[in-house]
Amino acid sequence: MDEDAAGNTSRRALADFVRAHRLRLTPASAGLVPGTRRRTPGLRREEVAQLSGISATWYTWIEQGREVSASPTALARLSRTLHLSPAERAYLFELAGKRDPALPPSAGATDAPAALVAAVNAIAGPAYVLDRMWRARTWNLAAAALFVGWLDEAGADRNILRYMFLNPVARTLVHGWEERASRLLAEFRLDQGRHLDDPEMNALVADLRRQSPFFATAWGEHIVVGREGGLRTFSHPALGLLYYEQVTFNLSSRPEFKLVMLVAAGSEHPI
Repeated sequence: MDEDAAGNTSRRALADFVRAHRLRLTPASAGLVPGTRRRTPGLRREEVAQLSGISATWYTWIEQGREVSASPTALARLSRTLHLSPAERAYLFELAGKRDPALPPSAGATDAPAALVAAVNAIAGPAYVLDRMWRARTWNLAAAALFVGWLDEAGADRNILRYMFLNPVARTLVHGWEERASRLLAEFRLDQGRHLDDPEMNALVADLRRQSPFFATAWGEHIVVGREGGLRTFSHPALGLLYYEQVTFNLSSRPEFKLVMLVAAGSEHPI
């Protein structure tokens, strides 16, 4: 699907979504006097626009699936007027292609919730959580034992990109390092594309380009892929060859976190 078609699909979905929720509202639920008998259910477009502090024309264009520039603030007011649940509000912002201003600030470190830490520690195989900058926020003992030079050392840089591209230990540990490093960079680029104006993320990319010629070359190729998992092979200095299947989950309640699990895959796989 090309960009124009994708945009049309998102605008149509946004139009249908907003209209459906407008029609579910009643004057009483919106704090309005019922007034005369209504010919159609729900609130009128003009009423939703007024309650949201936006122009009736702008709101009508949204329901018509027309291309409009909706600010995050206006979308937040519309979300409150429509009485959207947290999941519905997130869906609204996703369809509009905007970031919800109510989300935690994108800059700076984010601690992992206690329940997430407990969940990671309950996993038998290596498991860790990455934040939006791809820094490890929590990990279990199995992950610390596997990732020498990254998760096993106090004071080590917890950013998996810095580890992969700048720490020579990673080149020995990760079997097929060049292919895996290229894949990791292409996966990160998809995330970075959502934060093009983020100073911290841009500084990370600039620093890696400066310190790693391999990163600089691969970054210039503009390859983008999703984080799909698959077979991972490690040449561990103490345990020898290890084979895992990687599985990655995005947390619905904390979308800036990725839970990465490595499930033992046995020794029958070719190197």
